Amino acid sequence: MTKLNLIAGEWMAGDTAIENRNPSDLTDVIGLFAQASVDQLSATLDRARNAQLEWAAYGLERKQAVLMSIGTELMSRAEELGRLLSREEGKPFAEGKGEVYRAGQFFTYYAAECLRQIGENADSVREGVEIDVRREPVGVVAVISPWNFPTATAAWKIAPALCYGNAVVWKPANLTPASAVALTEIIERQDIPKGLFSLVMGSGGAIGQRLVESPQVDAISFTGSVPVGKGIAAAAIQNLTKVQMEMGSKNALAVMDDADLDLAVSLALGGAFGGTGQKCTASSRLVVHAAIHDAFVEKLVAGAKSLKVGHALEEGTQMGPVVSEQQLQENLAYVELGQSERAELACGGQRLELQHDGYYMSPGVFVNTNNTMRINREEMFAPLTSVLKVDSYGEALTIVNDTNFGLTSGIVTQNLARATHFRRHARTGVVTVNLPTAGTDYHVPFGGRGDSSYGPREQGKAAAEFYTTVKTAYISAGTPI
Repeated sequence: MTKLNLIAGEWMAGDTAIENRNPSDLTDVIGLFAQASVDQLSATLDRARNAQLEWAAYGLERKQAVLMSIGTELMSRAEELGRLLSREEGKPFAEGKGEVYRAGQFFTYYAAECLRQIGENADSVREGVEIDVRREPVGVVAVISPWNFPTATAAWKIAPALCYGNAVVWKPANLTPASAVALTEIIERQDIPKGLFSLVMGSGGAIGQRLVESPQVDAISFTGSVPVGKGIAAAAIQNLTKVQMEMGSKNALAVMDDADLDLAVSLALGGAFGGTGQKCTASSRLVVHAAIHDAFVEKLVAGAKSLKVGHALEEGTQMGPVVSEQQLQENLAYVELGQSERAELACGGQRLELQHDGYYMSPGVFVNTNNTMRINREEMFAPLTSVLKVDSYGEALTIVNDTNFGLTSGIVTQNLARATHFRRHARTGVVTVNLPTAGTDYHVPFGGRGDSSYGPREQGKAAAEFYTTVKTAYISAGTPI
């Protein structure tokens, strides 16, 4: 049975459907998923405007109850929906379960924010005039989310959009449609106006492009690649549509000569290979002080070789498959590229043939690399990491900052002064000290610099900047009696 799209408040089939297979076991067909038509997209956008006005008029506690209900259900079903997520995306079950639970926390956080929408007031420079400043919904929001965190990334966009009174038209990635339908089913059951929330699955070139070009969309929140992001920005500017984008990265973890070596290796392994390296926060560059370089590499390579690669749902799996055949081939091409650039592949980087037919790859470590190599300039989105040797903290900081991206960076050190200097001078939106570059909280801002991000920050109270617009009202009290 084909899973449907939610169009203008109704579940509808599309003109075509796509097949969704488990990357851990290609014989496992998860289902068929409808692809929305352009006419259906137009219909849902037409309905969204009226639904948004109705939703904006809901009382605060009524909105709060809706978001709380969504979040609570996600958390209570984390095991069930996490299993589904891992089955279609390929991350180990523990990560899938954790992602769904975290998505629920986004909704419960913004449920509370529904009651904290407090404005400002001021006296005017004119006598007898008072000023009221408040935030109002931006309108209809297009959410375009990626496959690597199919539930969590969508949640941290959808939850604040609804919290602040907006309608949402969601186009998820086609590689993970089952998780999208599951989340939509939960949202659709709530006390919301018909057509407030829509699911329009389809290709980026067809549905995605029409969505970002539509003058009926007031804001676009996108997470994906830099080229696609630039295309969205070019289309959005034609209608002066508000844009928020999280794109590529080339995150660096600096390991200093005074680092706890075992901690540093553990952070590097988790940051580089968690989620099969398919994270925008992955540690793809390991900048290591020469004094501990050889010992670090020895432990890192041994750790990478010991990671258990396997079926996402099997007990003990530490790294699942790559999400698709296309992604696997791109990853293997980067292995060849690195070797052609004279980087040494210390371990991994090969396709694996396991019990189940899937897109398996061994975690790879490049050594003897420099920061001019393409493997250290381009986002690979793969279970591959590079080690760069440096002679000083200053050289390490220079290399960390020598990138077109600027999402996350980290340092491993026991020197407080050095850690403080790094926090203040690393040119990234997120900085970590003695922690992985991957892993962020939901109640504080998230975003980067350079090619990594464009527009207002996501998450926490910072989300209000994107999902609302400011209104300033001047009130004359008249002549006092």
